[in-house]
Amino acid sequence: MQNKPFLYTSLSPALFHLYDLSDSVVVIIDVFRATSTIAAAMYNGAAKIIPVADVDECKRIGAELGCITAGERDGKVIEGLQYGNSPAEYPRDFIDGKTLVLTTTNGTKLLHMAVERGAAEVVTGSFPNLSAVCEHLVKLNKNVILGCSAWKDRFNLEDTLFAGAVISRIKDHFTIHCDSSLMAEQMYQLHQHDMYQFIRHTTHWHRLAAYGLEKDLEFCVTEDAANVLVTYKNGELVAG
Repeated sequence: MQNKPFLYTSLSPALFHLYDLSDSVVVIIDVFRATSTIAAAMYNGAAKIIPVADVDECKRIGAELGCITAGERDGKVIEGLQYGNSPAEYPRDFIDGKTLVLTTTNGTKLLHMAVERGAAEVVTGSFPNLSAVCEHLVKLNKNVILGCSAWKDRFNLEDTLFAGAVISRIKDHFTIHCDSSLMAEQMYQLHQHDMYQFIRHTTHWHRLAAYGLEKDLEFCVTEDAANVLVTYKNGELVAG
């Protein structure tokens, strides 16, 4: 019988260096809100999304290519960029066929870390595209690292809950000897039926709800609300 591939969960970018990415698919998880926004924009027909870590680079690429620039720092739209990091900002009648250059506090940083450290493949995941991510990971049959973007290197609950949702669906296809994965799965199973209520206790909820983003945050934990696979290829996120 063929050995199953391994699955690990990195709870923070500060722990990411502990994992071997060389033959692994890395799932970038930034539930509130980068990877949820990415899923929404791609589901609604965006041609591609160019994720950049730096604000000036975002402005430069946007000017060069004549595309939409978007980003936030600490939950607020960055001065000089056109749009923010809200899934609601990218309906089909706006984003269809367009290119988006996006910079965020945590998610784009972790994505570039994964690429620089030689991940075999990088995909983005959040509750809105949960099924697409799970189906892809099972089909690939490669080692998986679930990478939580966290909050400025500090652990957060919502990314861990999504990792747990993935694990609960696909664990039979993987070898999992990883306490962070065990914790993530058990936490998800404990709260999967009261997610809208549970997320109201999180630090990120309190930070972002202060800007009136409650509906955003509920969308971000709604399973399969924008069920599209998003992969990173040649510097761009595209629909898989």
